[in-house]
Amino acid sequence: MVQLNINGRDTQVDADPSTPILWALRDNLNLTGTKFGCGAALCGACTVHLDGAPIRACITPISAAAGHAITTIEAIAQDGIGKAVQDAWIRHDVPQCGYCQSGQVMSATALLRANKAPTDADIDSAMSGNICRCGTYQRIRAAIKDAASTLA
Repeated sequence: MVQLNINGRDTQVDADPSTPILWALRDNLNLTGTKFGCGAALCGACTVHLDGAPIRACITPISAAAGHAITTIEAIAQDGIGKAVQDAWIRHDVPQCGYCQSGQVMSATALLRANKAPTDADIDSAMSGNICRCGTYQRIRAAIKDAASTLA
């Protein structure tokens, strides 16, 4: 058993400590908003926050998260920045297929927490680890700028 804090709640996870956070979330806790994309931390679909920083849940073992706070897409709207990002995503009709979007929202939220007024270059850098197979990058950038202006 590994003790984790997920979305503000302490939770016991009955899994091997080397189990990636992604599979503990999806298989043990039925939190399926975090997606499996590549399994190699290359696409960003599995992005969650660990103490507010974006990480790839597909390669991070649950043992590395013990004693830290994990935030998933299911709880990001409880954060004012996360809520602003989700609202901007809707206003800009960002998702097409939607598969990558939870990871995109998690990375965008972390960006705006660290940088309240990101430039295009800042956005490109922060979002470079998140792949959108549908190519909605222009809408993603516009939504991030919109959320930043809403938060200003």
